[in-house]
Amino acid sequence: MQRSNLPELTPIVHSWIKDVTSNHPLLEKWISKWGSPVNLLNLIPFQQNFQKFDRLFKKYGIEGKVFFARKANKCICFVRGVKEIGFGVDTASINEMKDCIQAGISPEMITVTAAVKNEQLLSYAVAHQIPVMLDNEDECGLLHSILEKENKTLNVGFRLSGFEWEGKKCYSRFGFDVDEIAAFLEEGLSNRGKYRRFHYKGLHFHLNGYSIGQRAAALSQSIDMVDRLASNGFTTSFVDIGGGILMNYLENGEEWEGFFNVLNETLLTDREEITFQKDPLGMVKLGNRLIGEPKVYPYFNQHPQEHFVEQILTTQKGDKALHRHLSERNLELRLEPGRSLLDQTGVTVAKVAFRKRDSEGRTLVGLEMNRTQMFSSSEDFLLDPIYIPKKTTNGPPCDVYFVGAYCLEQELILKRKISLPQFPEIGDLICFVNTAGYMMHFYESQAHQFDLAKNLVVKKNASWEATLDENLNAGNFL
Repeated sequence: MQRSNLPELTPIVHSWIKDVTSNHPLLEKWISKWGSPVNLLNLIPFQQNFQKFDRLFKKYGIEGKVFFARKANKCICFVRGVKEIGFGVDTASINEMKDCIQAGISPEMITVTAAVKNEQLLSYAVAHQIPVMLDNEDECGLLHSILEKENKTLNVGFRLSGFEWEGKKCYSRFGFDVDEIAAFLEEGLSNRGKYRRFHYKGLHFHLNGYSIGQRAAALSQSIDMVDRLASNGFTTSFVDIGGGILMNYLENGEEWEGFFNVLNETLLTDREEITFQKDPLGMVKLGNRLIGEPKVYPYFNQHPQEHFVEQILTTQKGDKALHRHLSERNLELRLEPGRSLLDQTGVTVAKVAFRKRDSEGRTLVGLEMNRTQMFSSSEDFLLDPIYIPKKTTNGPPCDVYFVGAYCLEQELILKRKISLPQFPEIGDLICFVNTAGYMMHFYESQAHQFDLAKNLVVKKNASWEATLDENLNAGNFL
């Protein structure tokens, strides 16, 4: 069973991950106790990632505030980590809001950007005075009716959309049109307006994709809106540019480019497949052509995290960079990163259950997990996993596909064919690296009545220790 010439996609691996994955007996002990798969979480990189943004704010002399996009990972340890470190949380549901309040986070360090804000959610926000980012007139009407009933006021921001970019509007289903919001606020938030209980604080936007140019244009046009509103008596405290801040998963850009060169060749020739049944990862094959782009996250990029935001801040608006415009207006820049704050904070480890040949000769390795336990909107998770054998042999190496526990033909953990240094044994472990952001929980399900994966917070004192996330007590997690 000889290895084919598969392209590699080598992940960046934090030192804590290297340490833990070098210890099969330790991982086997945790899996024996809590089942397979387990999600292992470490808070040290969480703090390091926040500090990257904090240093950027200081570098350019701007007021900045980070709100962790909680929807990226459900574990309460990150909410408690936020409290320890001292930044904020962006919430998308009432339960996320409750977690923050119960963790002792101040209401002004919580923001609500939920796509649907019903009466229960908004009533909780009003009761706890948690600021809300408003998306549409119906939300405004519902929130104001609650404020009237409770005889209260609330700090609010307004989400914008429809920014101009390269001669046309950027589409988003979220927010008020930027060409209409000024008149809406000037009429509705006046002393006699129907939303007079709103205390206007700032503007917010969310853009799909990862275009630095689009975000810079949106920030520039938001600053223009700040100036227009100021001329009508509205003081804007912040502009929130949302999330979608790129991170980098891979060590080598040449590997990233090389993978797609090989993939395209396999799809257009008789070359042996490198994805299951020559899956095109979202492209469409039409004759001898491939149409469209792969529908995958850009796992390699040269401007991750703080560098991504820096590219926005240093974009020119007139004769000055955008960061200068923010400073001159005393505008706070807000960010809502999810994935990029979770970089290197988590891994998913699963146990090998079986090995077999399928009817077309592929080697399938069944893992004690299902595909929803490591799944996002990307067509595939394009990182090489770490293989952790019970014992090392002299080979020979082999190429495999990892399959999961759901009773579906398409139950693939990865669509990529993966090269292992030896034929795997039952009880060997596979570690998927850097899965905390959107991979662990965003689509997880309990079909077949499978248990959800246990989430373990791991930290090293004299030795590595693991604690169930749900059972943590407030305290020092760093």
